Amino acid sequence: MAKTGYGKRLADDEEPYSEADFAHLSPRDAAIATFVDHLPDGAAMGHKVIAAAHPLYGQQAVRTSLRRLTEAGHLRWIKEHITVEDNSMRWVTRTYWSREPKSPEWWAEFVRARHGRDVTDAYLPGLARASEPESEPEPERTAPAEPEPSAAHRTLAQLRTADPRMALSEAECKQLEPSAAEWLARGATPMDLTRALTQGLPPTVTNPGGLARNRLENKMPPKPPAKTRARARVTRAVVVCGLCEEPETTTELINGICADCHAECDAYEAEEARLDVPIGYIPDTFLPRPREASPVVDVTERVAELRRAAGLPTGRGAV
Repeated sequence: MAKTGYGKRLADDEEPYSEADFAHLSPRDAAIATFVDHLPDGAAMGHKVIAAAHPLYGQQAVRTSLRRLTEAGHLRWIKEHITVEDNSMRWVTRTYWSREPKSPEWWAEFVRARHGRDVTDAYLPGLARASEPESEPEPERTAPAEPEPSAAHRTLAQLRTADPRMALSEAECKQLEPSAAEWLARGATPMDLTRALTQGLPPTVTNPGGLARNRLENKMPPKPPAKTRARARVTRAVVVCGLCEEPETTTELINGICADCHAECDAYEAEEARLDVPIGYIPDTFLPRPREASPVVDVTERVAELRRAAGLPTGRGAV
């Protein structure tokens, strides 16, 4: 999945899926299209990520198929400039998918309609597209560390320093910790909490835990007003190449793909055609992982085995 709020997005309302949806595509492209179509909203759409999850095809196969799906009108990569009312701005790349192939004119109007669109609910920092899965280093095996006490627990434990009359036991600190944590969550500082629990004490405090509980409950600060999210709008939208993200403002895009990526994919396809690859064959370079190596065959022993089966001599003089 891409970062929350990004990744795959539907460009238009869709009818229920049917097997005929991608009948106009080659078998490989139809398989990749079906895989992408079944990805949930928000799924990362980089070719490396899809190849890592696809059971049959590797990166180059996915990359060339995404190119053809883009040219066929199923995909567009759109870079949107987001302006927030707090005056912060950023570019985000969004991936739009349509099960029904759309014309270049339809996509051009779709991009134009993005201008001025309110995206407050969908706005989060980051990009829509992850290029490859991130691998986290294996953590070293160490003994689990003792959890650090919370700020609320530390404040309660340190009351004995602020005023010895409010010395709380460990059990009392644990019991009162949720209420003290709520104080801090509502904007109070540890100093505010300490002051509320130590000011105006009687000369003798016989039950500091009970007194602290009453003050925490009776003097609890009010909840802060709910924060409203800053409004965010698309102030500019441009199509970018689906394979290298070069924007249409700096290079010419042909059905969503730049000339350099066209040439690169054409070279792979020409090489595949030159090798006269049989229909249905998948080259090793297009697989998510290499095929297992074939076992080594002893040709001499294999020939001898066949001659024995046919009742022929197997010695040196055999002809």
